[in-house]
Amino acid sequence: MSRATTPLVYVVLVLLWETSVRYLHVPTWILPPPSLIVTTAMNWAPDLAYNSWITIEETVIGFILGLILSLPLAIAIAFTVVLRRILYPILLALQSVPKVALAPLVILWLGIGTAPKIVIVVLVSFFPILVNVVAGLEAVPRPMLDLMHSLKAPEPVIFRRLRVPFAMPYLFTGCKIAITFAVIGAVIGEFVAAQEGLGYTILISTAQSLTPLAFAAIFLLTIISIVFFYIIEFVERRLVTWHL
Repeated sequence: MSRATTPLVYVVLVLLWETSVRYLHVPTWILPPPSLIVTTAMNWAPDLAYNSWITIEETVIGFILGLILSLPLAIAIAFTVVLRRILYPILLALQSVPKVALAPLVILWLGIGTAPKIVIVVLVSFFPILVNVVAGLEAVPRPMLDLMHSLKAPEPVIFRRLRVPFAMPYLFTGCKIAITFAVIGAVIGEFVAAQEGLGYTILISTAQSLTPLAFAAIFLLTIISIVFFYIIEFVERRLVTWHL
């Protein structure tokens, strides 16, 4: 399929959705047509814009903190056997806990403000970055390492000139996974306890049978995730030129 035909496919799918819902007389509180979702989004534009900004703020701050937390942990795990044996099981256990189950406890400890949502975003986003960075630091071919050692290169130079370039593509792969998880984490926090944000909008609109508004918020979350993903991909293409 060529790139020119891709938008046409999306248009056809939207038209099928519109005509099917209207032809089958599906109630709008079950599945609204796309035209009604767009109209509702326009009517609620100020509220949706404000709540979108809240969710974006939580996502970005949590993602950045998760990135800052994961990088030194990844380096420590990659180069220290003892820390690898101690930290990796703990981090894996923490990652295995469903964040939906953990969110009420975080809300209980930190309150209903922005802080618990950011903590949840950190919890869901740091592990993919950490795992990928560890894999990248360990992906250096053994012949290259032997060559650097034979040239008496100090370890900081090997790390900067060899390990970091190999780890960069892995880092960006982890970031692209983590940013989508970060949006999900922000919504989880808003589902549990919030008075603003797109997750809160979805929760309130579904409780009041305002399904078109819920769909509008869901589509905005989808757009936010896609935009963040391609922003990271754009940065990767500018920085990791030797890999692409």
